[in-house]
Amino acid sequence: MRRYELMLVLRPDTPDEQVQALLDRATRSIAAAGGQIVKVSPWGRRRLAYQIGQHREGSYFLVLFDAPATAVAELERGLNITEEVMRHLVTRVERPASRRPIADSGEGEDEEEDIGAPPDDDEDIPDTEFIDESESEAAPAAADRA
Repeated sequence: MRRYELMLVLRPDTPDEQVQALLDRATRSIAAAGGQIVKVSPWGRRRLAYQIGQHREGSYFLVLFDAPATAVAELERGLNITEEVMRHLVTRVERPASRRPIADSGEGEDEEEDIGAPPDDDEDIPDTEFIDESESEAAPAAADRA
């Protein structure tokens, strides 16, 4: 399974109960297809870069999950037919190459070559969070200055 990131922009006039139901439906779709939710992060209401329909704002949500590719296709199909979703984007999160400690042995050159090599998909990689929340804090400040 690969790690994916889903960014949802929902209509700002959607009631909170309906927003929660939509998020539950999306997470259930991922889980039903064999995936696992890592983190759901609400970003709140933000001004859009351009007007979508009659809306100038949207409610943003970020969902980080592990799933097979078939789960992503099914999730996107469901999001495309949901009226409350103004925009969505699913991207694959690249995991960093794992670093192995260099042992103090006479064969240091062979081990150094493995350090920069990308990990195999079968290799166990520790789960870490890749969401940089500082970017979400900078966006409102930049919008206020304009």
